[in-house]
Amino acid sequence: MFSTYRPGSDSDFDRLYRDNYSKVLQTVAAIVGTGVAAEDCAQETFERAYAAWPRFRPEAPAPVWLQRIAVNVAVTERRRSELRQVKETIRRFGQREAIEDAAARVEDMDLLGALRSLPPRQAAVIVLRHLHGYTNREIAVAIGIPERTVASRLASAKRNLAARLGGASSGASIQSRSEEQPAANAKTLKVGSATKGRLHA
Repeated sequence: MFSTYRPGSDSDFDRLYRDNYSKVLQTVAAIVGTGVAAEDCAQETFERAYAAWPRFRPEAPAPVWLQRIAVNVAVTERRRSELRQVKETIRRFGQREAIEDAAARVEDMDLLGALRSLPPRQAAVIVLRHLHGYTNREIAVAIGIPERTVASRLASAKRNLAARLGGASSGASIQSRSEEQPAANAKTLKVGSATKGRLHA
């Protein structure tokens, strides 16, 4: 169950921040990676949410509304990052030092690395279900898709994740968590090793 928050109330927004910072950080980290980029996205999420807070209408729980903002912010940042990488590659092309072989640049394919390699909204749907424990309806609101398509989107995302981890036999375990961690402890996406267990339904 989600707590109740009063739109426009500063004290309730402070509580929304405390209750959901770690989950927002985990969601954006699955899309843009950990570190400064994720923290910046989380900060921007709450800045946008606060600006819209007086106009918020609780058609969906406030934490779900917050996750939708977080996904949109992270998707935008990832596109910007990819564009910067393309420009950097073009700038370096033809210089004396060759661009490193792609295989040498691939990150260790742990779970976070595999999630980051997925299309952003596929990564988000996995995190929302298996890390945050969201229902199909809540995922639909957060991602901005029809509820009836959530199951198929999730199945497709899990297949793609398993493929990136080397097949179903070396899938990942993502445990849904009902309790939120304090924001100060949410520095990384805390999920199991990519080589342990299977991605559960």
